[in-house]
Amino acid sequence: MTDANPEIAISATGLRKTYRGAGKSPPKEALKGIDLSIRTGSIFGLLGPNGAGKSTFINILAGLVTKTEGEVLVWGFNIDRNARQARASLGVVPQEINMDVFFTPQEALEIQAGLYGVPKSKRRTMEILTALGLDDKASAYVRQLSGGMKRRLLVAKAMVHSPPILILDEPTAGVDIELRKQLWEYVLELHARGVTIVLTTHYLEEAQELCEEIAIVHEGDVVACEPTEKLIASLDSKTLMVTPLVAVSVAPDLGDFGAELKPDGRIAIPYQPSKAQVAEILERLSGAGIGVKDLSTVESDLEDVFLELTYRRAG
Repeated sequence: MTDANPEIAISATGLRKTYRGAGKSPPKEALKGIDLSIRTGSIFGLLGPNGAGKSTFINILAGLVTKTEGEVLVWGFNIDRNARQARASLGVVPQEINMDVFFTPQEALEIQAGLYGVPKSKRRTMEILTALGLDDKASAYVRQLSGGMKRRLLVAKAMVHSPPILILDEPTAGVDIELRKQLWEYVLELHARGVTIVLTTHYLEEAQELCEEIAIVHEGDVVACEPTEKLIASLDSKTLMVTPLVAVSVAPDLGDFGAELKPDGRIAIPYQPSKAQVAEILERLSGAGIGVKDLSTVESDLEDVFLELTYRRAG
């Protein structure tokens, strides 16, 4: 490890990966020159649709895929010149559950610690299993564990060598709410100790709640990378929800403002705060003969931003 924590935990500059096509298929460019910096001590979200390039990026960091071009530093170590140190700086929790089912969790962690050269006197096998709620299964065979327990065991294996960076690739897929809560409590505890967390997830509300900064990857490019609050604020869109004094059977014609009548009788009116004020919408409603009993504003969330930058852009 380096003597002092670097300011940037992971840095990628001009990172490209092109896979050769099979047979007559053309080459596939999975990463198209990504520039990305992940601050030390942060919880960083890496989001994107399936096939966007997230797994390729993670596999390059972990040394499982060879990059085509670019430079990558992990904890200050160049992954080409200092591959061993770079890999030792990472704990990776893969998306796929892949482990030897004939070992016990305790044996699995001891073997993993041995692979990383952790001396027996410094191993924290039972401490890690207890933190992840697996201490009562320490001597059970892995094949006897539920899917959620196996996923938590993957997190345990990733932490045996106390890496400064933990990468979680879809860690809560197939995990029930209670186990998910327990998993995040442990992850947040690690973060409080200074561990940098990199998270990929399809649960956008999870990313919005946990991540300080988010990058959205689409078709091999980083299409956005900003603090979470700023990213959400960048989408100039809100919806005014109006409860009319008298129930209406059809949505009113408000000219430039589209209106949709909801099943509960409220009228949803999307608008751009930079171009229109609520007072203007209320004037249009009044002109359409609709009195207002109640109103509220619905803010954009991360899902809106994600859709805007990926699926809608593609369309």
